[in-house]
Amino acid sequence: MGSFDLILAILALIIVAGAMVYTYRIGRRADTQATGQDSSISEKVQDHYVMKNPVFVAMFIATILILLYIAYAALNTNW
Repeated sequence: MGSFDLILAILALIIVAGAMVYTYRIGRRADTQATGQDSSISEKVQDHYVMKNPVFVAMFIATILILLYIAYAALNTNW
């Protein structure tokens, strides 16, 4: 894996990690704000707000795909 690939891999992981932290903080802040919900949220979603959040699920899948691509590119690059 060349130095350019390594820099891109590190940059992609930093962006994904930063986005996950930012999204988590926004989600936690929403719990402390005044609620004006139309209907109640089920107990399962309240207990597992991270795993039931589609943003977190999408970012988790994107992280896995990025890591798989990095591994693929590293293994198929001619040194």
